[in-house]
Amino acid sequence: MRLDEDQLDRYHRNGFLVMPALFGAREIDALRAAFAADSALPGPHRIMEPGGTEVRSLYASHRRRPEFAALVRSPRLLEPARQLVGSELYVYQFKINAKPAFGGDRWAWHQDFPAWQQADNLRAPRLVNAALFLDEVTEFNGPLLFVPGSHRAGSLGRRAGAGPGHLDPDDIAVGKAQLATLVSAHGMTAPHGPAGSVVFFHPELVHGSAVNMSPFPRKLLLVTYNDVTNPPEPRGPARPDYLVGRDTTALTTGGEPFAEALA
Repeated sequence: MRLDEDQLDRYHRNGFLVMPALFGAREIDALRAAFAADSALPGPHRIMEPGGTEVRSLYASHRRRPEFAALVRSPRLLEPARQLVGSELYVYQFKINAKPAFGGDRWAWHQDFPAWQQADNLRAPRLVNAALFLDEVTEFNGPLLFVPGSHRAGSLGRRAGAGPGHLDPDDIAVGKAQLATLVSAHGMTAPHGPAGSVVFFHPELVHGSAVNMSPFPRKLLLVTYNDVTNPPEPRGPARPDYLVGRDTTALTTGGEPFAEALA
């Protein structure tokens, strides 16, 4: 699984790259079942929607479920991620944003890296997000919204007041004036695709999503890979390890471990 020069150029120019249907139906069914089992386990790694009845975010499932542990080593994710960052990688963060049907809440416009830099003292944005669609994503069910090319503006700062745990995008939101200027220059786009599609995107790309008012769920699995030479070095108490990976050992693929795990 190697990206060609055109794909690499599109990623560096736009800040994201869409890979349609990279995983098959059987694989996605297995991941949905693993998510359902893992989301039933209470704990601080599980963030609920306002009202407390449905899961909003689930962290570090790769530490509890073998399906996700194998997935993060899949060459279909890891090899392109290595190319995009240009180094050996480890899992900095793993989460599943589960936007339920009929009201899964919005995610404010934000960048990831400025928050991670402040919360975890990361030195550089030498990371990449791999977003795997666990459901079909359409214009109706709260897709990710990107401002193409906004990563080239660098880090835009963040609002003060975020706590030491889960960082809600409302606490790290890009300002309205900044967003208006970026959208005027670059426009907006919302990648769509069938379940199994993957979007690789830059940690400084401005992104968000709207409320899911449709009858269709939109579960999005996000693996954030970090350069092994760019570990967090918190100035104060470290965030919990379900939020920030501590094992910076370089990941290896060794075949297709995810497919083998389902055999």
